[in-house]
Amino acid sequence: MKKHLIALDLDGTLLYDWKTLKDETKQYLMDLKAQGHHLVIATGRPFRSAIMYYELLELNTPIINYNGGLITWQNNPDFEEVNITVDKEAVIDIMQACDEHIDNAFCEIKDDIYLKEEREDIMDLLHYFGNATLNVGDLAKTLPGDTNGMIIVAKKNHGSYIEDYVKKHYSNKLLTRNWGDAYNFIIEVYTPYTNKGRALKHVAKALGVERKHIIAIGDGMNDLEMIAYAGTGVAVGNAHPDLKAIADVVSPYTHQESVIERVLSDYFSKKEEGSD
Repeated sequence: MKKHLIALDLDGTLLYDWKTLKDETKQYLMDLKAQGHHLVIATGRPFRSAIMYYELLELNTPIINYNGGLITWQNNPDFEEVNITVDKEAVIDIMQACDEHIDNAFCEIKDDIYLKEEREDIMDLLHYFGNATLNVGDLAKTLPGDTNGMIIVAKKNHGSYIEDYVKKHYSNKLLTRNWGDAYNFIIEVYTPYTNKGRALKHVAKALGVERKHIIAIGDGMNDLEMIAYAGTGVAVGNAHPDLKAIADVVSPYTHQESVIERVLSDYFSKKEEGSD
């Protein structure tokens, strides 16, 4: 059987909750890795918040962070690192022009955080641990350069004003993503080049894996391009309806129902030994 690249989203997919990788899932994936398959983490999280799972799975592959905004490969100096950023001046302009609609906001440069106002209600979003430094204050004064991304916490019912401003003033340069559901007041600002699909293509080339041998599994709108690019794109049971609509496989099982093991064991059981 050909060796596959298996791209795994974290939250809502690989993890049982926002921090737990079940032992059974870990062991199953490590068994696949031992068979020669490539496991790749592809997440919107920063590096500092994903490296623990990389280490738990004892990976030696590239890691995709910030939804493809940052792609690194530990201990491989020959890998072409990808670092896509949002222009600092655009960040400052959005903050100033939309000030009346913004409750709080933060930007990240690799693992360092630049936060408008330090409050308890935003700390869970920051993933403030590891080697990160936290810089608090007016972003126009604290932000030293272009950023891997921007998260805006809008005032209630004000998110659309921010999205409209970005669309009007930064058409074809910046995009926004409304996190929806319980997070519909959170607006993510990123570049059109920042997506997991482009990132997965870059990683697959580095690993020498053909597109038809790529399996990608995810649940959110930030997984759309990755699921579309993969030879086999899988939407888990708790996935967004738009993701399910384009997926090759839609599992009835959620991230809390061993979906990774179920999907992959079914996939590989259908592959005859030595087949393509």
